[in-house]
Amino acid sequence: MRAQTGEFLAEGPQAVREALSASVAIEVFATETFSDWQAEEVDWSTVSETELADIADAVTPQGIVARCRSVVRPIEALPPASRLVAVGVDVRDPGNAGSIIRAADAAGADAVVFSGDSVDPQNPKAVRATVGSLFHLPVIVDRDTPAVLAALRASGLTLLAADAGGEADLFETDLDVPSAWLFGNEAHGLGDVVASADTRVAIPIYGRAESLNLATAAAVCLYASAQAQRSG
Repeated sequence: MRAQTGEFLAEGPQAVREALSASVAIEVFATETFSDWQAEEVDWSTVSETELADIADAVTPQGIVARCRSVVRPIEALPPASRLVAVGVDVRDPGNAGSIIRAADAAGADAVVFSGDSVDPQNPKAVRATVGSLFHLPVIVDRDTPAVLAALRASGLTLLAADAGGEADLFETDLDVPSAWLFGNEAHGLGDVVASADTRVAIPIYGRAESLNLATAAAVCLYASAQAQRSG
């Protein structure tokens, strides 16, 4: 439905606030609690909690939902002179997809890209997980992973694969270069795509945990690059 209509739902105060700020909200459905939020540029409907529950995807809606224009872009929309980009390859879990967007936003990344058989970043669960960050930076969707990698290289970005079996230690790697971090599927990693990276980078595990989950690994890698680039 989202692909056909070019629209999606943003739920909760933070997401709706950011959608309004980004001027992508078309219509808002809200309970009386949010009556003072009304904006002239969008259609506004005051509804009951029961009516909102019928509209929203969440089991327990937070009182406000916005119908928004799609914010996803093609790979051609990658900002020029990008220095830090997060790339999700075959990321299936919407919560992880949303968390990658949120981490990329917090780390000051220039864009987030989803390629291959990745979940729609405008999936309701993904949108909630971004906590409004979906509206802060370009989010690109392109199913052709080889074309995405080629475009990233053409933009002057070094491809870094987050890989538990990587030959390079994250904290011993020179990250003061324009980079695109590749993050793979929750269960299977990057698969054959890892061979396309310039460097396979592993996050060292100092304790007894077997590994980090995808969203946490993305946050660690993106912040490591952000710190290196700002200190260089």
